[in-house]
Amino acid sequence: MDQQPADTSLADLVRRHLVAENGQDLAGTLATLHPECHFEDLATGQSWHGHDGAAAHYRQWWTTFDVTVKRGPGQRGGWLEDGGYMAKAPCHGRHIGGFLGIEATRRPIMQPFVVVLTFKDGLMLSERFHYDLGSLLRQIGADPIPALDGLQYRAAA
Repeated sequence: MDQQPADTSLADLVRRHLVAENGQDLAGTLATLHPECHFEDLATGQSWHGHDGAAAHYRQWWTTFDVTVKRGPGQRGGWLEDGGYMAKAPCHGRHIGGFLGIEATRRPIMQPFVVVLTFKDGLMLSERFHYDLGSLLRQIGADPIPALDGLQYRAAA
């Protein structure tokens, strides 16, 4: 992975997107997306298409978790040989709305994820995000596998 894209305007686009997303600025977020954009949440199996789908995706996360995406020490992003971008970063926030049938617990989350972006016509075309759904559920107080609590060497989640 390279640290800079051949076209630095894409790096600026990613920064603008993240600022708008963290500010829950839907119009600003959508302005960074190609009209044919698509999103894939591999943990839940959901996918969204076009600006209407992207708006539904963002509304779902913004009403469920009051999150911001922040890069910290040791977290990396880089440009891929095919012109895409991949980054590792955590979401920090609180569980504020229903998620997968689990009512809001107001518990804090710090959920690491990896996102892979592609681009078309100077805009973001796709986001594929990978995260550990089991870890997220444990953080909001809904351990998906109760027997995990009894593991002798389990780190607190």
